[in-house]
Amino acid sequence: MSRTTTRRSLSAAAAVERGQGGSSIDRQRRKLLVPFVGPAFIVYTLLFIIPAIGAAWISLHEWAGSGPMKFVGVKNYIRVFQDDLFMKSFGNTLLLLFVVGAAIFILAFAMTLVLRDMAGKKIVRNVIFFPHLINALVFGVLAGFIFNPGGMVNTLLKPFGVTEPPAWLAQDNIFPLIMATLVATTTGYFTTILMAGVDRIPPYYYEDCALAGANAWQRLRYVILPLTWDVFGTCAVLWTISSVKIFEIIWVFGGSSGAGIPPTQSWTTAVYTYVTAFSGQSTPAYGAATASAIISLALVSVLVVFLRRAMRRDAVEF
Repeated sequence: MSRTTTRRSLSAAAAVERGQGGSSIDRQRRKLLVPFVGPAFIVYTLLFIIPAIGAAWISLHEWAGSGPMKFVGVKNYIRVFQDDLFMKSFGNTLLLLFVVGAAIFILAFAMTLVLRDMAGKKIVRNVIFFPHLINALVFGVLAGFIFNPGGMVNTLLKPFGVTEPPAWLAQDNIFPLIMATLVATTTGYFTTILMAGVDRIPPYYYEDCALAGANAWQRLRYVILPLTWDVFGTCAVLWTISSVKIFEIIWVFGGSSGAGIPPTQSWTTAVYTYVTAFSGQSTPAYGAATASAIISLALVSVLVVFLRRAMRRDAVEF
């Protein structure tokens, strides 16, 4: 058989293979897609997609949770955006997302660089990760002991001449205290993830940097950051999703204000949604509550899409 005939045969075989949907491996993968992904997609649809669609439908109605629903269109959204309390809650959510998030990632990255070559870093990693496992109720009780007028903080300030310390647990100071607590309890979690990303960088990259005479800043810029960029993107998405849903710690820190609910100065959109629907202080407004939840969902969706696009890089294989 001539070479020309062989080439034609191979081209014809390749064309037939493409017509049949690619290689045999690709066809086998497509066959396994439905049995493996199908059940998960069905569960996800039942538990998330359908309830989300139902919530969007409820947000277009005026409804007290029982009885007939009155269609009002986008009036619930207009009502929510005209509510000063929602705008305050939305602003607090943005503070948690950006200010607390920036503090967490700066500290987490700094701790990652410090712990990278430290002896016993695995033990330190477990220690700093531990606060993330503790229920928020513990931190609320602990804050009451530490920051009350006769607590540890004020006791430690007395030798420095501070006779009138701030009212740490006052309503106006609750939210800054919550922000500080979130930084303290969450930094270790993201430090652990970033350390795992840094640890996977092969040592010979650092050896090449040393041979080339690269300083610490150049190693950070040209080795560590590029090779852990995908980890940073994942951490940013995780924090974006979790920060918009922060609820427990707000309720624990401010729930003892006397009214049974946290002071409005510390509300987030999650707390606003819950109180609007389930507080028992007034007639439930499920339409406005779900409108608030849909706005939070839209915020998360937009930010996640933006982060994924902004932090997209070519995959690096070692």
